[in-house]
This record gives sequence, structure tokens and C-alpha cells, in this order.
Amino acid sequence: MGTKGTNSETRILLYYRFTPVADPTAVMLWQRTLCESLGLRGRIIISRHGINGTVGGSLTGVKQYIRRTREYPGFHDMEFKWSAGSSEDFPKLSVKVRDEIVSFGAAGELQVDENGVVGGGTHLSPAEVNDLVERKRGTGDDVVFFDGRNAMEAQIGRFKDAVVPDVDTTHDFIRELDSGKYDDLKDRPVVTYCTGGIRCEVLSSLMRNRGFTDVYQIDGGIVRYGEQFGDTGLWEGSLYVFDKRMHMEFSEDAVSLGACVHCGTATNTFHNCANGDCREMVLLCGTCASTPSTAHCGAEACAQVCAAAVS
Repeated sequence: MGTKGTNSETRILLYYRFTPVADPTAVMLWQRTLCESLGLRGRIIISRHGINGTVGGSLTGVKQYIRRTREYPGFHDMEFKWSAGSSEDFPKLSVKVRDEIVSFGAAGELQVDENGVVGGGTHLSPAEVNDLVERKRGTGDDVVFFDGRNAMEAQIGRFKDAVVPDVDTTHDFIRELDSGKYDDLKDRPVVTYCTGGIRCEVLSSLMRNRGFTDVYQIDGGIVRYGEQFGDTGLWEGSLYVFDKRMHMEFSEDAVSLGACVHCGTATNTFHNCANGDCREMVLLCGTCASTPSTAHCGAEACAQVCAAAVS
């Protein structure tokens, strides 16, 4: 896991809150000072739409961080998700002001108020998601799961029969939605999902703005769903996470959906292509990742570079 000590001594926090922030720079400076004083590391983004963060540190430190952060009026009811890990899972502390707290390229389209995103999808608890799926099954109006993450992440885990848009970054979603390829879903019940819920806050709003009429999102995202149902529900595989762990499983029964790009061996671990000019992240088994001639993404140019390096 990359932690020091036991999980009872350290934690990682994941959190976000959509709320109007009048002075993002002032909030950024306060958050940076607070994290430094508590020995926390991670990544925090602040915009006029709110805050989005993942930080790790000692159990005492993260508890104090929660209490102090909730003193800010707009963050008083912010929910924090706990995960195993520590500050060692992050290379440094990064606290920045951005146009958006999750980068869809829709800063001008997104509207927030003190209750969150205006015009987003209906929030469902994990149990309510299962209930909706059961109610709709066999009616000709079955629920469609719509992945709100980068397509790469879905290679190792996704909801059963989910639609996985062809996106490399969140900026690609608007292009995808405007392409017309999902217009047949506009009158279907669509459940958007992502790691912790934040991307779906924006995505569901963008979808409704484009004529999708029956849009939902999972409260707490995949993390919350997996915590409640593990691998006995509608989720399959591993969850890609943005720290040194790279992935996490909800139980020992997690299936392996990913496969090495070279030999097809089951794997849930991404590696950067060994070609320094590429660095694309791909699934590699341990053997192929540790073998210079196969530690690449599979592209012909990268294969040639790696072959030349070992010849």
C-alpha cells in the first residue's frame, strides 16, 4: 500500500464540495498553510465552483484537517471518504486554483449554488441504484450505466454492461456527448458513475443540458458502492485510484478484467511505456513490465525503441 505504520495510524481522505467560492486564492492559501501545519500531502484544487481534494497523513492530522476545513461556511457539511494510505502515497503537497475543480472545459456552462450543482442528475444511494436496476429490468427501459471516467480506467473495472465513452481526458466528454453517438440513450434511465462522484456531478448536468431526460448519479461514486456491496453487486473488477497504489479491490473475490497488452496475462496494474517520448500508460503483467523488450505500450515505434535499447 505504500504506507508507513499500520492503517490505524494513517489515512487518505477523498472529498469535494460544489459551492460558490468568492475568493479562490484566499481559500487556496489557507488550505496550503493548513495542510503544511498538519503534515499532509496530496492534491487540492479550488475554483469559484468549490473544492476537490485527496490528502493523506496521520490519523490525528486528517481528523484535524476535517474539523478545520469544515469551519469554512461553504464546506461545513462536506462529506469526507476515508481510505487506507498515508502522505507517503503522494509525492508532494499541491494546492492550486483552477477554472474548474474537475476539468471538463465547461466552466462557463456549470452553475452551482449553496446546494451544489444546479440541474445535475438525481442522486441515488448504492441500494437505490440496485433497486432502480431491478425495477427497470425486462421492461424494455433497462438502466444504462454510463462511465464518467477516462476509458483507460474502465479496462480494469466497471459496472456490468456499462457504456464506456471513448475519452482520454474529461475534456473529451463534451465532444462525445455532442457527437450524437449516445442520442439513443436520451430517454433511457442513465446512471452515471465515477470514482468518488465528483465527475458525475458535472457530467450529469452536461447530459441533462443536452436532452438526456432521466439521469442519475451514485452518491459517493464507485467507492461508496463498493464499500456497501463489495463484489456481490453490479460492480466488477478493480478500481483505478490516483495515488501510488494505482488500483484497489473491494474484496478478495474481485474478478480480474484487465489483460497484459503483450501476452494477455490477467493484470490490473498500469505501467508507463518505457519509451521516454511516449509514456502512455498500459496494462502490463509483471514479467512483461520487467523485461526491457516488452516494457512498452505496443506501438511499433515504441517497440523499435525498446528493441534498440537492448540490442
